[in-house]
Amino acid sequence: MNATGADGALLDVHDLTVAYHRKPVLWDVDWSLAGPALVGVVGPNGAGKSTLIKAMLGLVPTSSGAVRVFGRPVGAVRQRIGYVPQRETVDWDFPVSVLDVVLMGTYGRLGWFRRPGRAEREWARECLADVGLADLADRQIGQLSGGQQQRTFIARALAQRADLYFMDEPMAGVDAATERLIFRVLERLRGAGKTVIAVHHDLRTVPEYFDHAVLLNLRLIASGPIATTFTPDNLRRAYGARLDVLDAAGEALAGSARR
Repeated sequence: MNATGADGALLDVHDLTVAYHRKPVLWDVDWSLAGPALVGVVGPNGAGKSTLIKAMLGLVPTSSGAVRVFGRPVGAVRQRIGYVPQRETVDWDFPVSVLDVVLMGTYGRLGWFRRPGRAEREWARECLADVGLADLADRQIGQLSGGQQQRTFIARALAQRADLYFMDEPMAGVDAATERLIFRVLERLRGAGKTVIAVHHDLRTVPEYFDHAVLLNLRLIASGPIATTFTPDNLRRAYGARLDVLDAAGEALAGSARR
């Protein structure tokens, strides 16, 4: 199931503003999206990328605006939404196994009064296999490497069987092999009719990994398909005249053109 709202939008964000201590960190964002798609949210440090993800999910208070998912308020479709937070925000010392973490992804569909059974445990193990961690199911989560921890949380999101996934820098701090594995998982989700919206920091891989881009710097700079959005002009508007950023974007665009 991947229904959209009456206007055809899977996600509709209107006039979204977030302020901390009266200082705006996200200002007047209007954005709509039809899926399925892989969407990269990019912008400089402090641009409000993580705040946008959290605001769309209702995890931080907003000063103004509205967000509708599948034509309804976020709270009404929570079971259809998966979320992968930044790894740095998680208490990895909590005494829980890798499999137990992934099983948490099944709770939303089970409800408060049912515990995961054999079917849920088998499904959780399938999700771990998808991210290459089947052999580590019984390991304590804090004993994993950073990349393995990241993959565990992606497996937990897969276990939710969601239609829309929000991921906050899912490829940050992982090696190249893990990054490619994560990207293949995202591709499979899109192939299954799902949509993934991910904060991403490496401009060189944006055209390779994503169909759409959202360029952000406190305000929405541009959004849409990579070909029309991830352009040198829009990147200058988002990042200013930083030569390292423009060089990275130039390499990405050139590589995309060759492919």
